Amino acid sequence: MNKVRTIIRKEWAEVFRNRMVLFSVAFLPLLMAAIPLAIIFASRGSMTTDQYGEMPAQVETFCPAELSGGDCFQVYMVSQFMLMFMILPLAIPSTISAYSVIGEKTSRTLEPLLATPITTLELLAGKSLAALLPAIAATYISFGIFSLGAWIMIPNPAVFAAMMDARWLIAVFLVGPLLSLVSVNVSIMISSRVTDPRAAEQLTALLVVPLLAVFFGQFAGLFVINRELILYGALFLLLIDAILIFLSTQIFQRETILTRWK
Repeated sequence: MNKVRTIIRKEWAEVFRNRMVLFSVAFLPLLMAAIPLAIIFASRGSMTTDQYGEMPAQVETFCPAELSGGDCFQVYMVSQFMLMFMILPLAIPSTISAYSVIGEKTSRTLEPLLATPITTLELLAGKSLAALLPAIAATYISFGIFSLGAWIMIPNPAVFAAMMDARWLIAVFLVGPLLSLVSVNVSIMISSRVTDPRAAEQLTALLVVPLLAVFFGQFAGLFVINRELILYGALFLLLIDAILIFLSTQIFQRETILTRWK
């Protein structure tokens, strides 16, 4: 573990010098927290009215029976954008991992590192955790900022409780880390084969496309994300993570790197 911790400290000291990495870790979480808070602020006037009348069935699935039409509509609109918190564990690791591997290629520091008495598993564990931990921390902090802001802005405890539904807690605290692990391993595999960090980051960013498809599908009313769907998604991601970890250790061939990445 000492070797892994050393690699993590080394990675953070290097990658956080990059402005793009700092942007994704510092600004992106604030943006993702600001979007649902802006919706709460914009719809705060409807919280005590029943002008919406009877809500459609899709809207009512988000709301307890005791909420008014205006409160229910506000919970529904905020819930549509809660998936934005899932972008963070996908986007941040890809940025860090891309510069973690390719940055060392371009600076000629990867070869000396690979020549040291450290196993491939230790090396990949250190690099993966260096990208994984900031992504998870940023996601949790972003969600914490949103939760605090929502608690301050919403006077009705029932509305706040409906927004903090268990499905979103499961998504943020369970599915989020699993998504980060997917992003980290895909980014490492891509970075092992390309020479441009921007190309690696752009290719890894394609992982956001399925998430956006889910977001727009829910917004269009094609389906409703519930606890069961999120739990099934977590089990699926757990299987994908196991496969990707195996593939990344196979693709990252240090002998090839030492002989061909010159």
